[in-house]
Amino acid sequence: MLRQVADGVLIHQSELLQNNTIVVQGRAGVLLIDPGITGDEMACLANDLRELGQPVVAGFSTHPDWDHVLWHVELGETPRYGTARCAASMRDLLSNADWKARVAEALPPEIAEGIPLDLFGLITGLPAGTAQIPWDGPRVRIIEHPAHAQGHAALWIAERGVLVAGDMLSDILIPFPDLEAANPIEDYLVGLRLLEDVADDVDVLIPGHGSVCGADQIRARIEQDRAYVHALRDGHAPDDPRIGPSATFGNDWLPGVSEWQRQQLANKRERDETLVWRSRLRCKATRSSRTARVPMVSPCDSQNDSQSASRGRF
Repeated sequence: MLRQVADGVLIHQSELLQNNTIVVQGRAGVLLIDPGITGDEMACLANDLRELGQPVVAGFSTHPDWDHVLWHVELGETPRYGTARCAASMRDLLSNADWKARVAEALPPEIAEGIPLDLFGLITGLPAGTAQIPWDGPRVRIIEHPAHAQGHAALWIAERGVLVAGDMLSDILIPFPDLEAANPIEDYLVGLRLLEDVADDVDVLIPGHGSVCGADQIRARIEQDRAYVHALRDGHAPDDPRIGPSATFGNDWLPGVSEWQRQQLANKRERDETLVWRSRLRCKATRSSRTARVPMVSPCDSQNDSQSASRGRF
């Protein structure tokens, strides 16, 4: 069932993962953001829109996670946009002959058979740097950042005072940094700072999962996500109610995910430290191979070292 959360903005929430599908009303129809997640839920959404006399004229996926790139035939044939990186990620996945099997491994077993994949991931990438979604409706600004996934985008609908956060600022899910990225913690903090830049103008925040909130809670959600990520950075167990004894969502699996995140980051730090150590050894080995008769310049040297080497000194 559709629920209005702001002037011209409605949401439809899925049952299992509390995904928020966002409907933005335009002049000739609606912009549909992150529709999901089961076939029955999307068919219900399509029926609700028909009853409102609101056809879908454009779609947008905030990022390339499986539950944000779904579609249903009853939603119609319309452009489905995403950032260039989001679309590229989907193209790479769909180029594999076994892509359906790969996606199926990530689906919750309780609902896997009810999730339609025929139109999965068919995203049109907007050119890099595109500032807003091309459609006939209120201006929807794209705030791209790498916090949760490469090509992740929040959407700022200034005319409605609505911030669509993608998979961030949830009251039920902990932050999920992209642990395959080179700098997952800093990437996440960059994303939070970008959301913070518009926070003072936001009246309604819609996360990818969980409860919509008003202006009075936005800063608290940003700080909660930041505190969690800082704890991961420092190797501490986050003190976070979303994985605490009072948690009402995912209390049988989210604490384990949090522990896994800490372990993965610890392993990454160990690998990075090993690479630094090996690099330093290579630099020392290069320096020790020099002779005064045949000066050699190592890429590890500073400019002053290079100048000294060119004069036959170490």
